[in-house]
Parts: sequence; C-alpha cells; structure tokens
Amino acid sequence: MNLEFWIPATLSVLGALGMVFSKKPVYSALSVAFAMLNLAVIYAVLEAVFLSMVQVIVYTGAVMMLFLFVLMIVGVDTSDNLKESLKGQRLPAILGAIGLGVFMISLLGDAVVTNVGLGTANSLNGGNMQGLANLIFGPYLFAFELTSALLITAAVGAMVLAHREHHTKPLNQEMKMKARFKSDGH
Repeated sequence: MNLEFWIPATLSVLGALGMVFSKKPVYSALSVAFAMLNLAVIYAVLEAVFLSMVQVIVYTGAVMMLFLFVLMIVGVDTSDNLKESLKGQRLPAILGAIGLGVFMISLLGDAVVTNVGLGTANSLNGGNMQGLANLIFGPYLFAFELTSALLITAAVGAMVLAHREHHTKPLNQEMKMKARFKSDGH
C-alpha cells in the first residue's frame, strides 16, 4: 500500500499548493480539481469505494463545475489588483493557518493511535454503505440537511451577487483606446 498511497498523496498536495500559489483563478480551480481527483484515488486505494465515487461525482464534478461557473459569471479581469486591500489581515491569517495545521496534526495523530481499521469499522454495520447510511440518516441527519440547505443558499447567493445589469454597452479594448487618445493627456 505504500507506493499506491504516496504517489496520489504527493500529487494531491502539489495540486493544493498549485491552488494556493497560482495567480489566475481558473488555474487555481483546475489545481483544486487535480487535488480532488487524487483524493478519490487515495480513497479507492484505501478500499472506500463509495467515498471515492462521491469524491469524483459530487466534489470534483459538481462543486468544481460550480466554481468554474461562478468564475465565468463574475468574470475575471486580468487587471485585478494583487495588492492587499485590507491592511492588518496577514498576521491573523498566518496565525490561523498555523493553528489549523496544529489542530489537523493532532486529529491525524489521534486517528493513527485509535485506528481500529476499515474491516472492523465495516463489520459493525454490515458494510461500508450501511455504516455510512446509519451515520448520515441517524445522529447526523440534521447536520446533513443543514449543510445541503447552506450549499443551496450559497449557490443562489453567488448567482444573485454576480448578476450585473448592463445599462450601456460595455467598452471593448478599441473603444477604451480611442477614449484615452481623445483626452488631453496624450
């Protein structure tokens, strides 16, 4: 399991780093899709077939297409300013990232120490799908339904915020150039 786990794990981290360090939003979205596909491969290697298919269909397919759809609606201008517009957020963001990293490492350490194995976990409910169904439609039903309502609200909100009515025809490059040369600045 070593090699077939570590190759997609490394590629997934590289995709996540590509998302963080990419200057263009579309490249960032494609890097996230690459990371998500590698996560699906990791799930398949760990014999969580249902989770692997959900990762491909729901997250990589639907959510990433939603991200790209929003990027197309909003439109990305190449002259977007990369300077920090709200001063004083860098240090809290770095401290928050470090805190989240420490929290995730502690969770990973706890999962490694208390791991009972996939076979044992699946045998408790009769299989992987049955165990997942018992959790989703049992104690976590309210959280599951609340998450779906929040996702739908977020999608509708993104479309409402991205909608712009154009009362005049938008200027193209030629019109902008002519307007610049007509002014007295040249």
